[in-house]
Amino acid sequence: MNEPGATTLIKNCACLLTMDRARPVLDGGWVLVADHLISKVGDAAEPPPFADTVIDASGHVVLPGLVNTHHHLFQTLLRVVPSVQDAELFSWLKDLYLFMGSLTDEMLYYSCLVGLAELMLSGCTTAQDHFYLSVNDTSFDTEIRAARAAGIRFHLSRGSFSVGQSLGGLPPDDTVEDEDSILADCQRLVENYHDPQPGAMLRIELAPCSPFSVSDRLMQESAVMARHYRVGLHTHLCETKDEESFCLERYGRRPVQLAQDLGWTGPDVWYAHAVHINPDEIGLLARTGTGVAHCPSSNMRLGSGIAPVCEMLGEGVPVGLGVDGSASNDSSHLLAEARMAMLLQRVKHGAKAMTASQALELATLGGARVLQRSDIGALRPGMAADLAGFDMRQLGYAGSVHDPAAALVFCNPGAVSFLMIHGRIAVERGEIAGLDLPRVIARHNQLAQQLMARTEARFGHRLAARVWRWTSHNDSPSLGHAD
Repeated sequence: MNEPGATTLIKNCACLLTMDRARPVLDGGWVLVADHLISKVGDAAEPPPFADTVIDASGHVVLPGLVNTHHHLFQTLLRVVPSVQDAELFSWLKDLYLFMGSLTDEMLYYSCLVGLAELMLSGCTTAQDHFYLSVNDTSFDTEIRAARAAGIRFHLSRGSFSVGQSLGGLPPDDTVEDEDSILADCQRLVENYHDPQPGAMLRIELAPCSPFSVSDRLMQESAVMARHYRVGLHTHLCETKDEESFCLERYGRRPVQLAQDLGWTGPDVWYAHAVHINPDEIGLLARTGTGVAHCPSSNMRLGSGIAPVCEMLGEGVPVGLGVDGSASNDSSHLLAEARMAMLLQRVKHGAKAMTASQALELATLGGARVLQRSDIGALRPGMAADLAGFDMRQLGYAGSVHDPAAALVFCNPGAVSFLMIHGRIAVERGEIAGLDLPRVIARHNQLAQQLMARTEARFGHRLAARVWRWTSHNDSPSLGHAD
């Protein structure tokens, strides 16, 4: 961290993408940072001021740090699990639930470090995680410890299961918690950790996993508690047609109507996914200021559908981007999600549906709005000093001199060159400060194997080991269990 009162100048930016509507793009721009805030912003015509530390951003596109609005960090341990590679959401969940009961606190810590490191290297400076497991020795505090070790701005959405399969819910009974215990722990986390001040590095939200994995009572009491403490509310909603059918059969209402009846609409609420949502429901979200975390890669991988993002934006619904869990994305690259969001809307609506700048706005200002933050998402005086710099001299950007800012979205998503979070250089020359990433990866891989072994021991048979073989549309399926 810089000394108090110290200044840092990022100068000679090939393109400074501010996301400030007054001065959106500055050629040859510079940014002056004082402590943890942006002090001044200028272009090539304005001589940059003196600073204690100078970063030469020649050849770089510099933009506000990206904002992630939905993730499940522990799922970095469950990438490409063969049994769920080709599954739709409900069957995918039922298989993954088998593994969740085997999670340990060490597994949680390293999975968080891996996911957060990936996010940072993709340009992300604010990460959200929706964690909902209280099993074995796991602790929600562990996620906070990992975020502090990584040095990222962090929103912990304290999730929960309380209605297990024996009561008609989806989660196994050994993963659910007592509702009074859930509410007590939510209160503890908010009172001990939540920082409501501008520039906060840590905030807490209340986040029952979904309306069909907890009771109406928990949804309602979570909303009451969140509004008492003035913290956010987050849950999964309208992800698949199966969910819609489930809600209609069990509750006699569509998911958005159910959420509204439980007190879950308003500017302090945001839903993950919102894929299957009709025009009237979009109007309701717009009127109430209810936000959406759009997770394009996850929705595509699970075959869930295409969220009506253009329609929601057209009505004024707050929309940000989420990478979602790595068991349904297999990556935590937020810049890649901006690209996917743009391309997916073009698949649905045509080539003019979404521009590169609009996609980057989803990843910055859009995410900030969803998380109820006015201190991040743009580069202008008084904002938090969160910046991402991409070196356009990388191979993947060769030839993109015509529009370097658009290249961030149109070209293959690259890794960040430098990243500043809260006025501190967190990534330099592609390396995360203070994090021994090779050691973290090695231990993470060991723990991923342990998670599989623990789960197989619990159930007494092999669950997911398979041999990959080539399959074409003209062949019968040729994936079989390993010997």
